[in-house]
Amino acid sequence: MKLCYICGKRPMSGNSIARRGLAKKAGGVGKKITGITRRRFLPNLQKLRIIIRTGLVRRVNVCTGCIKAGKILKAGRAQRAAA
Repeated sequence: MKLCYICGKRPMSGNSIARRGLAKKAGGVGKKITGITRRRFLPNLQKLRIIIRTGLVRRVNVCTGCIKAGKILKAGRAQRAAA
Protein backbone atom coordinates (compact mmCIF):
# COMPACT_ATOMS: atom_id res chain seq x y z
CA MET A 1 0.00 0.00 0.00
CA LYS A 2 1.31 3.46 -0.89
CA LEU A 3 1.07 4.94 2.60
CA CYS A 4 3.58 6.87 4.73
CA TYR A 5 4.26 5.08 8.02
CA ILE A 6 4.80 8.37 9.92
CA CYS A 7 2.20 10.86 8.67
CA GLY A 8 -0.25 8.60 6.82
CA LYS A 9 0.12 10.44 3.51
CA ARG A 10 -1.61 8.46 0.76
CA PRO A 11 -2.44 8.82 -2.95
CA MET A 12 -4.76 11.69 -3.83
CA SER A 13 -6.97 12.01 -6.88
CA GLY A 14 -7.26 14.94 -9.22
CA ASN A 15 -7.71 15.90 -12.84
CA SER A 16 -5.39 15.90 -15.83
CA ILE A 17 -6.56 18.77 -18.04
CA ALA A 18 -5.74 18.74 -21.77
CA ARG A 19 -5.67 22.18 -23.38
CA ARG A 20 -5.15 23.47 -26.90
CA GLY A 21 -4.70 26.88 -28.45
CA LEU A 22 -2.33 29.78 -27.97
CA ALA A 23 -2.39 31.71 -24.69
CA LYS A 24 -3.70 35.30 -24.75
CA LYS A 25 -0.38 36.36 -23.25
CA ALA A 26 1.36 34.99 -26.38
CA GLY A 27 -1.03 36.73 -28.79
CA GLY A 28 -3.65 34.01 -29.19
CA VAL A 29 -7.36 33.90 -28.40
CA GLY A 30 -6.83 31.83 -25.25
CA LYS A 31 -6.45 28.23 -24.16
CA LYS A 32 -9.45 25.91 -24.51
CA ILE A 33 -10.01 22.77 -22.44
CA THR A 34 -10.45 19.76 -24.72
CA GLY A 35 -10.59 16.97 -22.16
CA ILE A 36 -10.47 16.18 -18.47
CA THR A 37 -9.22 12.81 -17.23
CA ARG A 38 -8.99 11.56 -13.65
CA ARG A 39 -5.48 10.86 -12.36
CA ARG A 40 -3.66 9.99 -9.13
CA PHE A 41 -1.03 12.02 -7.30
CA LEU A 42 1.25 9.52 -5.55
CA PRO A 43 3.34 10.39 -2.48
CA ASN A 44 7.13 10.20 -2.85
CA LEU A 45 7.75 7.18 -0.62
CA GLN A 46 11.15 5.74 0.24
CA LYS A 47 11.73 2.36 1.88
CA LEU A 48 13.94 2.94 4.94
CA ARG A 49 15.15 1.03 7.97
CA ILE A 50 14.11 3.15 10.94
CA ILE A 51 13.97 2.79 14.69
CA ILE A 52 10.38 2.97 15.90
CA ARG A 53 9.19 4.08 19.36
CA THR A 54 9.60 0.64 20.95
CA GLY A 55 13.26 0.56 19.90
CA LEU A 56 12.79 -2.04 17.19
CA VAL A 57 14.28 -1.66 13.72
CA ARG A 58 11.71 -1.93 10.93
CA ARG A 59 11.78 -1.41 7.18
CA VAL A 60 8.91 0.92 6.35
CA ASN A 61 7.73 3.33 3.66
CA VAL A 62 8.32 6.98 4.65
CA CYS A 63 7.49 10.06 2.56
CA THR A 64 10.31 12.46 1.73
CA GLY A 65 8.55 15.23 3.64
CA CYS A 66 8.95 13.30 6.90
CA ILE A 67 12.58 12.46 6.08
CA LYS A 68 13.43 16.14 5.44
CA ALA A 69 11.57 17.25 8.56
CA GLY A 70 13.67 14.86 10.69
CA LYS A 71 10.67 12.92 12.00
CA ILE A 72 12.53 9.61 11.71
CA LEU A 73 15.70 8.09 13.12
CA LYS A 74 17.54 5.97 10.56
CA ALA A 75 18.64 2.60 11.93
CA GLY A 76 22.20 2.58 10.55
CA ARG A 77 23.13 6.03 11.86
CA ALA A 78 21.71 5.52 15.35
CA GLN A 79 23.38 2.14 15.77
CA ARG A 80 26.79 3.46 14.66
CA ALA A 81 26.51 6.45 17.01
CA ALA A 82 25.72 4.18 19.98
CA ALA A 83 28.73 1.93 19.32
